Amino acid sequence: MFEPVPPYRSSLFRVKFASAPWERRACAALRRRVFCDEQGIFSDGDRDAVDEHAIPICAISTLGGDPDAVVGTVRIHRSPGVPGEWWGSRLAVDTTCRRVGALGAGLIRVAVSSARARGCTRFLAHVQSGNAALFEALHWESLGEIARHGRPHRLMRADLRHYPPMHDAEHGLVTLPRRAAS
Repeated sequence: MFEPVPPYRSSLFRVKFASAPWERRACAALRRRVFCDEQGIFSDGDRDAVDEHAIPICAISTLGGDPDAVVGTVRIHRSPGVPGEWWGSRLAVDTTCRRVGALGAGLIRVAVSSARARGCTRFLAHVQSGNAALFEALHWESLGEIARHGRPHRLMRADLRHYPPMHDAEHGLVTLPRRAAS
């Protein structure tokens, strides 16, 4: 009798600016699955005016070293009228990869560090309260509780001392899944 083969799980992820059309489409599709279908936050799509000038970032799983699928995304953008202020939003990770602890951290790292390379002096995000602990572990400070889209969020600020500028976000970084604790 043969034992079932476990599903393929990538051991390598590239986190970078979503530059190819397929990457941008996959980021939009992932956001729709997470924020519309799964969480029910938006009914007609989560796209808004920010998308017109935001920079999408993607986490791509690999298969044999080649890009396979977008499994995570976040977008960054300058704050209109506030020099040096940048925001991150719409952080989403595919349900099949949420236990890969390095994905969320990698997306956050590329988001903040690439904004730093573009003149960011203050980086903010509205974070769903259930995800605040991840951000705090990555050197973010909570500035207060707020409600957004009918859900509890925290306004959070990154400690930029922990995010050196990343000047090559088009190529990004490679991240490996963390080993499970034994």
